Amino acid sequence: MAFCFNLACPAPENPDLAIHSQTCCQACGSPMLKQQYQAMRVIGQGGFGRTLLAIDLRQQPGTAEYFCVIKQLPKLRDQLTQATSVAAFEQEAKLLRQLGAHPQIPQLLDHFADETAQYLVQQFVAGQNLEELLAEGLFTELQLRQLFAEILPVLRFIHQQQVIHRDLKPANIIRRSDQPSGMPQYLLVDFGAAKANADSRQTGTSIGSAGYVAPEQVMGKATYASDLYSLGVTAVHLLTGLHPFDLYSVSEDRWVWREFLTQPISLELRRVLDKLLQRPTSQRYSSATQVLQALRLESVAADEPLAAELTQRSERMAAQSWRCVKTLSGHQGAVTAIALSSEAGLLASGSSDRSIRLWSLEGELLQVWPGRSFRFAQGHADRVTALAFSPNGEVLVSGSADGSIKQWELRQAQLFSSLPGQGWGISTLALSPVAPILVSGSEDGLIQVWDLEQEQLRVNLVQLDQPVTGLAFSQTGQSFWSSSGQSICHWNLSDRRLLTTLKGHAEGVSAIALDLHCSLISGGNDRLLKLWNLTSGEQQKVIAAHRNRISALAVHPSGDLFASSSEDGTVKLWDLWTGRRQASLRHAWAVAAIGFSPDGQLVSGSADATVRIWQAV
Repeated sequence: MAFCFNLACPAPENPDLAIHSQTCCQACGSPMLKQQYQAMRVIGQGGFGRTLLAIDLRQQPGTAEYFCVIKQLPKLRDQLTQATSVAAFEQEAKLLRQLGAHPQIPQLLDHFADETAQYLVQQFVAGQNLEELLAEGLFTELQLRQLFAEILPVLRFIHQQQVIHRDLKPANIIRRSDQPSGMPQYLLVDFGAAKANADSRQTGTSIGSAGYVAPEQVMGKATYASDLYSLGVTAVHLLTGLHPFDLYSVSEDRWVWREFLTQPISLELRRVLDKLLQRPTSQRYSSATQVLQALRLESVAADEPLAAELTQRSERMAAQSWRCVKTLSGHQGAVTAIALSSEAGLLASGSSDRSIRLWSLEGELLQVWPGRSFRFAQGHADRVTALAFSPNGEVLVSGSADGSIKQWELRQAQLFSSLPGQGWGISTLALSPVAPILVSGSEDGLIQVWDLEQEQLRVNLVQLDQPVTGLAFSQTGQSFWSSSGQSICHWNLSDRRLLTTLKGHAEGVSAIALDLHCSLISGGNDRLLKLWNLTSGEQQKVIAAHRNRISALAVHPSGDLFASSSEDGTVKLWDLWTGRRQASLRHAWAVAAIGFSPDGQLVSGSADATVRIWQAV
């Protein structure tokens, strides 16, 4: 079904059409496309506009980015009112771009306007809002505590950005249906009523939803405590199933929600809800942290100086937008390996077409080593699976599914060494940062240590049960990490001793990386990212990152940012300290390899046979 964007259309629902730029509504003749978006149906209607489920025709069907949500706001005829409406639209777009860095706030993807309306395009989240969930049954105390544990940190985040939501109610909280167990389920949406640069001394507009709005907000004096009041009203609605109007006694001027409980709740929760619902702001909680502490959902408040520093860093990163500055083509198959030189400003790419290409970071093709043939017997006989530059940038090492490891001398642009293969394909490589030592991992689970100066095998270190999916050296070069199956192992290089084993991802670890602070990042077939404290061996953060298997990881030279790529066709950038997503970049097909240049450019290689260079703006 295709849906007409014309707000005055008498019959907006159109049957499935072959959508193209000339397709028009069968009822009113209006174009069925806005930019590259096609509306499917209305999913929300309000006094200021409507919300549409849509598809982005640039994206591949079946990907996470194919569906999106469009908020359509009609333009008003009165010029003065229209100017105010446009200003409010731009303010909401700015807020959504700022707040969308939080994983529990849908990301703003686009915004635009035409002669009749304004449009905000946001990430689509599969799930139900709390109104819909309430129709299936009342919330228990356990469910309500989970909601508080997940939504209060989101409120704390937006309040730290000096934003008041001003329309917190069941319809504006969504529980995801596609989130892995153990990850936050609830998201906060609809910032159309939000107020930025909050100052309670200034009288603003009376705005909000009847029954949920705080008394001071009705008078145009909204504060951060106003959002907490609305959360309290939402909570008693979920516990009783009754609208707030039915839970407040006008004759007694007090809340009577306890009388309508159908199941008992703890004294602790009753006291917290009563305090949230106090009419005087002085008798309410003043911050989300206080509520979390009262419910013992957070034992101590966050360290304020550190929290402020992390917030500022996150804001700076979120203010950056990444754009593709170069698209390099020439491979005849999927790009399966990427390497960047820290010294020479070079980029190498390997492909399923068996070739290796050497580029400058300006995009100039410098050298091609084709796959093995009658004309070039030195090339690889199967896809190139791994690439690594030597620390001095003079040698490129390549590994292949043919089981061979080759060293290419860059000044003469020729092969000068081919290490003896052991029959199984090479899956990953890592070069020591301080010595001519190479560690290779194979599809049969074998880890080998090579002396590159002597061009010989030093030792077969270990035979694991499953293919080696990742290798990463410590900064000292005295130890390295490997991943295989569900395990992440730490090895001492000198005596070949296993130091530590971490149990990573239930469906298998697919990539690992060490950051500059000597903590570990892992990605899995389960689509999750995990950040590890190597001192304690514990997981510090778990991030639901992608819609498909994570293929590669890379850490930014600053140490504050890292990137993940996936078979879902995306590359995502993350704040290493907070775990918040800072950007999402797209290829047409799966992205198998990524890396950062010394100056912070991101390079990605995809199954679409292209290499892309991205810069932060």
